[in-house]
Amino acid sequence: MAREKIPGPGMLEGMRRLYPSPFPKLPAFIADVTRRYGDIVAFTLPGRRFVLLNHPDQIKDLLVTQQQAFVKSEGARALRLLLGDGLLTSEEPHHRQMRRIVQPAFHHERIARYARTMVESACEWTDQRAGGDRFDLHAAMSALTLRIASLTLFGVDASEDASDVRSALHTVLEAYPSTVTPLALLKQSLGLSRVTRAFNDARARLDRVIYALIARRRAQPGDRNDALSMLLEASDPETGYRLSDEQVRDEAMTLFLAGHETTANALTWTWYLLARHPEIEARVHAEVDALASFEDPFSALVALPYTRLVLRESMRLYPPAWIIGRESTCPVTLAGGYALKSGTTVFVCALALHRREELYPDPLRFHPDRWIASEVPPFAYLPFGGGARRCIGEEFAWAEGTLVLAALAKRFRFVLETDRELELQPLVTLRPKGPVPIRLVERSVQQA
Repeated sequence: MAREKIPGPGMLEGMRRLYPSPFPKLPAFIADVTRRYGDIVAFTLPGRRFVLLNHPDQIKDLLVTQQQAFVKSEGARALRLLLGDGLLTSEEPHHRQMRRIVQPAFHHERIARYARTMVESACEWTDQRAGGDRFDLHAAMSALTLRIASLTLFGVDASEDASDVRSALHTVLEAYPSTVTPLALLKQSLGLSRVTRAFNDARARLDRVIYALIARRRAQPGDRNDALSMLLEASDPETGYRLSDEQVRDEAMTLFLAGHETTANALTWTWYLLARHPEIEARVHAEVDALASFEDPFSALVALPYTRLVLRESMRLYPPAWIIGRESTCPVTLAGGYALKSGTTVFVCALALHRREELYPDPLRFHPDRWIASEVPPFAYLPFGGGARRCIGEEFAWAEGTLVLAALAKRFRFVLETDRELELQPLVTLRPKGPVPIRLVERSVQQA
């Protein structure tokens, strides 16, 4: 097949629009170049060539058909500063071995146990709130998902550490964009960056919490129905290999970030959308009101199909894991005859992909019913990635998001106390920029 030239803007435009801090500017840049150039776009910055994929066929090549030709991108590798060599950052064959070891923590029967904890934590949250309460929505959802992650992943309520953990996570996530700038590695090596010093301090605080949990569990071994005890007891079914404390730390940190941060963002964006669309909110309330109880969480999940569609549509518009990056290790030709040189940084922006009119008619509309009428092509919806590296905790995330939404909606309406449209804060995950002011309305009082 003839090799097609990949269209895109020149280097000067890329530098003008993305320097000196590329990360916050990427969503608007990607949306614009996709509109101008179509399914695949190339652009160059000094020393690096980038290719953006925005069509399911090429994305399938990247994540499945020709995945062996790619490794994690430089930006993704920078996450090792926080996550070590965990599932999110490791390469083959280590990634495959670690996935075999971690997979049992997310078997269906364990998800059922975790689901009970999710419901109990959500109901405790509602018991501690009253109509008229005002708060920052994102901070509240972060605190709730932190508690759920602590209990399901570590078997403890990290309330005594919660403030420190939240503060440290906020610091490392805020600092991440600075670790992928052109001068980042030099500044880090010389210790010249204030942001880098803050990052290192925050990472050390997180390490102290997690290593303390590991030490306590080593001293009192046994399966406590949480992911940490499983990791400490697990071995590779093919080789018998068992994890060191450092490897347990890396996997625990990875699961903790994914299980806490991404779900908090998904819930925040979903409440925000529901508050702006009262007709959809009313349908959620009708569905949860028809639910007798959450005593059997899995039965409750079956009875909440519309709530799940709402979450699915929210993650289309605001995917928590909004960008996927790879780097080619050899020349490769993608579907359509597009040739990539070795060393090309290739990425997929789910935020842009999920808003393509060719894939999603009226793409900016919050419309959960779109998922009833038809399915989109494979690799057109990527909130959990795809291929061999698809998120191992996907079932966990669906259960948590759906059950927490339903449990909170059964008691309250979430009223947005601002008319402004929330701005994006594209870090490792897609956060809202600034506080999200919310007021609770007690539904039982409202309906009386």
